[in-house]
Amino acid sequence: MKEDPLVQDTINFVKEELQDAEGGHDWFHIERVFNTSKLLLKHEQADALVVQLAALLHDIADPKFHGGDESIGPKTAETFLTSKSVDAETIHHVVNIIKHMSFKNSLETETEKFTSKELQIVQDADRLDAIGAIGIARAFNYGGFKNRELHNPTIPPNLNMTKEEYKKSKGPTINHFYEKLLLLKEKMNTASGKKLAGERHQFMLDYLHQFYKEWNGDE
Repeated sequence: MKEDPLVQDTINFVKEELQDAEGGHDWFHIERVFNTSKLLLKHEQADALVVQLAALLHDIADPKFHGGDESIGPKTAETFLTSKSVDAETIHHVVNIIKHMSFKNSLETETEKFTSKELQIVQDADRLDAIGAIGIARAFNYGGFKNRELHNPTIPPNLNMTKEEYKKSKGPTINHFYEKLLLLKEKMNTASGKKLAGERHQFMLDYLHQFYKEWNGDE
């Protein structure tokens, strides 16, 4: 089915912007989140245009690759949408989703956080791409990109990190399972997201069981 012209323009913009991105945060990640968001929309009531634009633009400038600057992504999205004469209310909503959807922001202690059904859908789609088979591949891809150890039994996971500690963490990739990936199933917002998360969560548990068997030389 042919996309809405604005959505297609956004796809073209994101593909161009992320052509040299790290493999776990490239166009194909965006495409998977976009497609999963549309899948969730079949079961959830929300503004489809806001969901699609936010899914496409949510990682347009991931802070991890911009010195931790969390303002670049929202500003880039706002500038692009303004150039396309998108109405102010839609732009404001999309920008707020980008600002508030990341896992690290769930570690903030502030009591009032922005939320909407559209945010919940895009957030679930993004979190689903962080777990299961693809989530495992993305974790180790990023760990390799940052030259991190696969596993180090002398470095336990930090299960009580603040947002700033999470941003600065350099722990082994296996620790990331316990510090984030295995927590995502319970953080799903929508009923359809929770349903999809169950199988992917179990796959990660099975993977870790096999990983430790091989690491320890067990039968």
